[in-house]
Amino acid sequence: MVDVLSQSEIDTLLAALSRGEVDGDHLKKDNTQRRVKVYDFKRAVRFSKDHIRSLTRIHETFARYLSTYFSAQLRTFVQINVVQVEQLPYEEFVRSIPSMTILNIFQAEPFEGRLVLEVNPNIAYTLLDRLFGGFGGSFEEVDDLTEIEQVVIERVFGNALDSFREAWKTVVDLTPEHEALETNPQFMQIVSPNETIALISLSVKVGEATGMMNLCIPHVTLEPYMQKLSVNNLFFTSRKERNEEEEKQLHNRVQKTKVDLVALLGETSITVEELLQLSTGDCLKLDNHKDDMIRLKVGEDIKFIGSPGISRHKMAVQIIEHIEEGVEQDDEQQ
Repeated sequence: MVDVLSQSEIDTLLAALSRGEVDGDHLKKDNTQRRVKVYDFKRAVRFSKDHIRSLTRIHETFARYLSTYFSAQLRTFVQINVVQVEQLPYEEFVRSIPSMTILNIFQAEPFEGRLVLEVNPNIAYTLLDRLFGGFGGSFEEVDDLTEIEQVVIERVFGNALDSFREAWKTVVDLTPEHEALETNPQFMQIVSPNETIALISLSVKVGEATGMMNLCIPHVTLEPYMQKLSVNNLFFTSRKERNEEEEKQLHNRVQKTKVDLVALLGETSITVEELLQLSTGDCLKLDNHKDDMIRLKVGEDIKFIGSPGISRHKMAVQIIEHIEEGVEQDDEQQ
């Protein structure tokens, strides 16, 4: 992209040229020199900006589902947000995570290969403390997981993969399955060290405890579905086709919904002093005559005009006219 100078920068440059502080021939020489951009083959760019935006949008949905899931499981407020989506070599990801951490390795057919959800130990131990009846405080010391703790962690994050499936539903129907739990990154080798991965970093807050979760998705896993990750295709596939059966069920539920129908016999206004002096037997004069029609309201809108009467020894209203939307407002303005 060509850099564009502002007007103040142009004025400064012209002033420097006029004073002889800048050599015009030197500027021309610099401009004609070939510009070289350094490319690191170890950090190959496999995901376009369009792909990164789509991954961000998908995993923002994933974060919302996870927040709801963990809030229900822990009976406390859990907030999860996407912090960053980037691409980097797998080896760099392994070096960046702690030597002692929680690594949930899982598969998600039809994706080929394995994926990893890395959870900061501070968050993992907070989850365990809440599940075991504690307050979920922050933990500074990290110990090896016991067999019981390992089983609980596997079960919790295994069920959490349903959120991953739901988030990817607009792109591909997945069947995630928790495969293994590791605590040492050196024992986790899902792709070659130089393989490019998409790293989705999630910030997690559980009560007063905060930490990070990192989702690692190898490029080779997403490669067959890269075309579906374009923004245009993502929006197109996210449009849900109308299901006649669901539409019929929704129609039936709406038909059975109960609403309040209020008949307005009339209105009046009094002062606060008059209100305080009211007693048993007092009468209030309404603005309607006894032979006038009365209005019937549904919610805040007047829908019908009716005539009051008696039916089977009970007060009743006979509907005379249906008020179309906007008619009542027009009458009031006139």
